[in-house]
Amino acid sequence: MTNAHSGTQPRSAEHGNSTATATIISMPDLDTTHNAEPGSLLALVLEQLDDDQAQEIVTIPLEGKSSIADHMVVASGRSTRQVAAMANKLAEKLKQAGEPSPRIEGLPAADWVLIDAGDVVVHLFRPEVRSFYNLERMWGFGEDGTKASAVGSA
Repeated sequence: MTNAHSGTQPRSAEHGNSTATATIISMPDLDTTHNAEPGSLLALVLEQLDDDQAQEIVTIPLEGKSSIADHMVVASGRSTRQVAAMANKLAEKLKQAGEPSPRIEGLPAADWVLIDAGDVVVHLFRPEVRSFYNLERMWGFGEDGTKASAVGSA
């Protein structure tokens, strides 16, 4: 099922199976899916976001490209209330899984919430804020390992 507004494909986290998959916005400089190792922090994050009905989940592999994290996850909520609830539920799920308590920035406004879970950094947005900042384009890397341009040529 395709989202008529964004042209994205649905994402899924397979419970009890071997992988969690997130399909991302069609962008030539990013892979269309990213498979998470079962039981990994990334798989846990993707599963929780899927359970919370996050929209347009994007995973960006950063390993070897940035020292801040191994993965970046970007997702949208339909309202500030949903964004805040997703952030709080994800933080609780991470604690229950024995992960260190994540740092959360952006609450209570919840237009853009950042969750630093160590090897995975999660950005949760309201759709309007997400399209304004366009992190996927900024952090997208090309096939040759070079960072793709965030702005068009002048």
